[in-house]
Amino acid sequence: MTWMTSDINGEYIMARRLPARFDLCVETTLPLMSRRKLALQIRQDMWRVLQNLRGFLPAVSVTRLGDGVQVRAGGQFTCPVHIPSAEAKLRDMLNDAARRQRWSNFAKRKGASC
Repeated sequence: MTWMTSDINGEYIMARRLPARFDLCVETTLPLMSRRKLALQIRQDMWRVLQNLRGFLPAVSVTRLGDGVQVRAGGQFTCPVHIPSAEAKLRDMLNDAARRQRWSNFAKRKGASC
């Protein structure tokens, strides 16, 4: 299955299925950086952390917010899942300092518009 992207009204979305649905959703803010590169990195890490969830279709949304970006990570479930445990894993991933630094290094703006 391919990854689909959408960039409408300043919201960049990378998902397995569009329109993206967020049955599971965790949010965070990060400094201003490339929305596309950031979404790619978060999607990769989210897939690794939650790959054992049956029927999970990941989605990442990155929106410019002042001097930073607002990130929504999560996705859609096609079958019943214990959402609180998945949400805890995803929240831990988004708040992991080492990952955030790696994402930032990868997605730093180099003259490209966000």
